[in-house]
Amino acid sequence: MSDGRDERDRPLRVAHLITRLIVGGAQENTLHTVEDEHRLHGDDVSLITGPGIGPEGTLEPRARAGGFPLHILPKFGRSIHPLHDWNSTRQLTRLLRDIRPDVVHTHSSKAGIIGRYVAERLRIPAVHTVHGASFHYGQHPLAYRTYVKAERWAARRTARFICVADAMTDDYVAAGIAPREQFVTIYSGFDVEPFVSPPRPREDVRRELGLEPHHVVIGKVARLFHLKGHEFVLQAAVPVIRANPDVRFVFVGDGLRRQEFEDWIARHGLTEHFRFTGLVPPTQVPELIHAMDVVVHTSQWEGLARVLPQGLIAGKPVVSYDVGGAREVVIPGQTGYLLPRDSVDELVEALLELSGNADLRTRLGQTGRERFTEQFRHQYMTSRIREVYQQVLEATHPNRRTPTGEPRTSPGAPRTPGEPRA
Repeated sequence: MSDGRDERDRPLRVAHLITRLIVGGAQENTLHTVEDEHRLHGDDVSLITGPGIGPEGTLEPRARAGGFPLHILPKFGRSIHPLHDWNSTRQLTRLLRDIRPDVVHTHSSKAGIIGRYVAERLRIPAVHTVHGASFHYGQHPLAYRTYVKAERWAARRTARFICVADAMTDDYVAAGIAPREQFVTIYSGFDVEPFVSPPRPREDVRRELGLEPHHVVIGKVARLFHLKGHEFVLQAAVPVIRANPDVRFVFVGDGLRRQEFEDWIARHGLTEHFRFTGLVPPTQVPELIHAMDVVVHTSQWEGLARVLPQGLIAGKPVVSYDVGGAREVVIPGQTGYLLPRDSVDELVEALLELSGNADLRTRLGQTGRERFTEQFRHQYMTSRIREVYQQVLEATHPNRRTPTGEPRTSPGAPRTPGEPRA
């Protein structure tokens, strides 16, 4: 008997796979999706991952408290290791046979390759989210070509791609991974409320960072790793501070290059102008962004950096290099400054204009907040992702249920989603 719900609202059984649950944009995106599917939509959802180990911090405690099954594959890591990867593939195969999901949803490069391979073997439709292309600027040519070939291979085992920015679709189509109609853009959602309303008074946070009311604070939120572009901010800081001594820079995050950056700052006599927060939990990021006056992001490679919409929703103007999906939210003259990748002179000019004009900062930040707050709510993201699942299931199993909502059992009916091959 029907329960009165539209077929598209019915609970689904979904298995998500990601390489590791470190603190990062792709991981937070995945966790929001799993939490929403479980809590808001009543789906039978499982999260499968490797150990959440890394200097970035871990999201495993949050996942364990989510109320859904969390499966840790102990040897599933980011680096390629043939023996460990083979064992993890076998473990994943057994696990998915037990879970019998309607859809396998993979995230990140390595999990995407292995997860889609196993899903095909078990005849489970796979959806893959491209948080950032596995082949990208700055890679060794051999690695670049290898990843392109691997992605083309995996694409033949993918029912639908979800990209966090139109730019990701453009990259994948240009590389011949899959045709454009196989892709859909769904922006990476997050909890927007702390960015709309600061969790703590801005003055308190600035005071704890040793910042005075008259300081103009330029902040960057990113791991202190290669390709994140902190060195360009450092180069720009010298002329910016010379022209406006009230400017202070705040680097939020930690990583392998911290000592290198601190040494460089000390050699140039700029220590008093910089603050390093170190590793902070994601819940602290909103208050730190509210303590800033300008958000800068100079990454050399990115999908769509979450800090860009986060900064705009907090009412801050953003300055970004034109990489990945940045141009989809950084709109020159409206929300911030979009600059050529690796440029320093243009970066200096943008930071000087913003540091010297409070009215301009307010106008750009307000426009960004008005344009993007609703678009980046994680609840909106998850509802759109579930629409993709339904489209995939309808295409794969058009007669999956009877009009009453009961599974079909007549001879010749499509196999139950998740049922392994005989």
